[in-house]
Amino acid sequence: MNIRSMRDADGDVVMQIYQEGCDTGHATFAETAGTWGAWDAGHLSECRLVAQSDDGVLGWAALSPTSGRAVYRGVVEVSLYVAAAARGRGAGNGLLSALITQSEAAGFWSLQALIFPENAASLALFKKNGFIHLATHEKKGQMAHGDMAGHWRDVALLERRSQTVGR
Repeated sequence: MNIRSMRDADGDVVMQIYQEGCDTGHATFAETAGTWGAWDAGHLSECRLVAQSDDGVLGWAALSPTSGRAVYRGVVEVSLYVAAAARGRGAGNGLLSALITQSEAAGFWSLQALIFPENAASLALFKKNGFIHLATHEKKGQMAHGDMAGHWRDVALLERRSQTVGR
């Protein structure tokens, strides 16, 4: 497996993997992945990665801004999704580690992740990579689909502060 920059040609598989996450009901509030155009517009053009193997793209990671204000230019939110068939093979760890390196090279000083507390695998992955739990937002949003439709969900806020950027 290698980690490489995401290309526009990866759009279809990125959206398929994102939809798998949507379908679990434990990765995002989103019911559907939407379109590549909307996804592309909502994520920064830098620090977009995929994990690739002989089997194809195993997962992806990207950043989105948390605010349009200049003072928060170094604070971004992490999105990371691994294909169901590839989970447990190290793709998530490889992606997150590479994303941290690239984000610091790009000048980002704070990476944030919003994760459902029930998603133990994601929480463990992020903590393994230096993220700390800052807070749990109680009843952050209400699920609109699947087995959890109508249920309010808590969301854990995790953060990783760069040891070099912004110090």
